[in-house]
Amino acid sequence: MNAPRTRSGKLTYKEYRHAPSDGYRHEVIDGEVYMNPAPSPRHQTVSRRLQFQLYGQIELKGLGLVFDAPIDVELARHDIVQPDIVVLIGPNEKLVTATRIRGVPDLVVEILSPSNRDYDVDLKKKMYQRVRVPEYWVVDPEACRVTQFVLRRGKYVAKRPTRLLRPTVIEGVVVRLEEVW
Repeated sequence: MNAPRTRSGKLTYKEYRHAPSDGYRHEVIDGEVYMNPAPSPRHQTVSRRLQFQLYGQIELKGLGLVFDAPIDVELARHDIVQPDIVVLIGPNEKLVTATRIRGVPDLVVEILSPSNRDYDVDLKKKMYQRVRVPEYWVVDPEACRVTQFVLRRGKYVAKRPTRLLRPTVIEGVVVRLEEVW
């Protein structure tokens, strides 16, 4: 990305806005640019089915907002990402601006692709933990499995896998995984 650097050499949202429209997903983690190709049809199918369930139980009931990619989420000055799904509950709806989400969402969902497996499982998980995203789901469409991480005392703890996902950030929401795969 040919954007001017800040004095620290780390990119911010101001520089990030100049990312080219080249079919790649551009993200900034700790001021460094990362690119991934567009998701696969399987990835998008799983994303749509998860989003549909969350949307019906959260947004349609007036409990919060559910967004799907691409949407910019500026977690911190040098951390701008495009999660596959972002959930904002109640008061956190105020994080939505005209151009992006500014701040830490209640729930972030990343769906693995062959090209981004290590990126989502390692690098992004560490970043989400560092900025204190309360809940992070890593969805593996190949294994038909979701790992649900919940922030406890500043560290992610994986919940035991089940066929029903119950987000800890909002009561009464249940995602039926048999309807996702």
